[in-house]
Amino acid sequence: MNKQRNTFTGKLGFVLSAAGASVGLGNIWRFPYLAAQYGGGIFLLVYIVLALTFGYTMIIAETAIGRMTGKSPVGAFASFSDKKWVKAGGWINAIIPILIVPYYSVIGGWVVRYLVEYIMGDAHALAQDGAFSSMITSGYTSEIWFLVFTFLVLAVIFMGVRSGIERVSKIMMPILVVLAVIVCVYSMTRPGALAGVKYFLIPNPKNFSWMTVVVAMGQMFYSLSIAMGILVTFGSYMKKDISIERSTKQLEFFDTGIAIVAGLMIIPAVFAFSGDSAADNLNAGPSLMFITMPQIFDAMGFGNAIGAVFFLLVLFAALTSAIALAESAVATFEDQLHWSRRRATVVIGLVIVILGSLSALGYGPLSGVTIIGMQFLDFFDFLTNSVMMPIAACATCLVVVFVIGREKLGKEVLRGGAFRRREVFNFMIKYLAPVFAGIILLSSIANAFGLISM
Repeated sequence: MNKQRNTFTGKLGFVLSAAGASVGLGNIWRFPYLAAQYGGGIFLLVYIVLALTFGYTMIIAETAIGRMTGKSPVGAFASFSDKKWVKAGGWINAIIPILIVPYYSVIGGWVVRYLVEYIMGDAHALAQDGAFSSMITSGYTSEIWFLVFTFLVLAVIFMGVRSGIERVSKIMMPILVVLAVIVCVYSMTRPGALAGVKYFLIPNPKNFSWMTVVVAMGQMFYSLSIAMGILVTFGSYMKKDISIERSTKQLEFFDTGIAIVAGLMIIPAVFAFSGDSAADNLNAGPSLMFITMPQIFDAMGFGNAIGAVFFLLVLFAALTSAIALAESAVATFEDQLHWSRRRATVVIGLVIVILGSLSALGYGPLSGVTIIGMQFLDFFDFLTNSVMMPIAACATCLVVVFVIGREKLGKEVLRGGAFRRREVFNFMIKYLAPVFAGIILLSSIANAFGLISM
């Protein structure tokens, strides 16, 4: 006898929970530094076009597959065919979040540490050279804060879909938006910030390169939470009378809007407080949030208050995404092994602690251990985001086109309302989406082995 599947209470529950999955460190941390590095406004334009075509197509496909089957990725894909490649597509979608959430939780731990330090009034200490590196190279410090963040994530997962994920998302996402707007307005109104606003919002064709497109495509996977199994899982919790397309439109708007706000929080601040070194700080890459921004906060009036608000915002974003990743992993264990939620959560918790500890200690005690020249955190990020996710996206496209059929999947979308962009979906899923995913895969591998530079 199958137990009744958990569901979201309605469209708002799905949209806010899916938005919580999408709006995470990919938006608040990754998007701004990539936009800064790869052309500002032209990167933003390319990203928006891709989100409305490629991203839209993958969100529709994954959500519809989940709702059609009422299962997480492994069971969902297997329900359409016994072919090995179809089952493999389901498994790769299921394994990705299991591998992402441990190292994601390590970064989440860094965010918790910074928030606590700002609350304690240590803005000046965090702005000092070496403050960030000393934290991540201290095995004890990095591990403790990683475990604190992991505990917060698992506590919500234990509570379930409605009482945990949906309730937390309904509280955190509105607060996140308000905090983001406050920091954004403050940043944009600083003297000298207008140059940063122009750089980020006005496309300059001179800044365009092929890598702008490739990097924007890769970011879209991370930002929209596609090819991670999350949307298949959340789709399985979606009631049949909810419009998939309308929910997708709201998710696109919410996700892209937060990414733009994040860019307007960070890039104008870099211009306003960096002076002649703005160009160098724009190329700071991943360290932009943990090194450059604390230096900017220290130069501001009310640096501790602004820093605390900023990292509280980042914490909420990190938590909602980590919760979604962990939920997808837990759902796989529940569905495939018929485990209780409690047992599945405990096992996933152990996996997070074991794999996450490798990443937490990877810059400190385990710094001498590398895989293809990468520390554990960097390797897991490369493996999931640059290799497995493009493969998972290709698998989803092939299953929709050659196994399920676009017509049958379209009927599922129509069950809850209109399917106005059906022609875009049909063309993208068959012709362009697999090609785009293949380009990301090949480019990322070539970059990892030094054949090209991204």
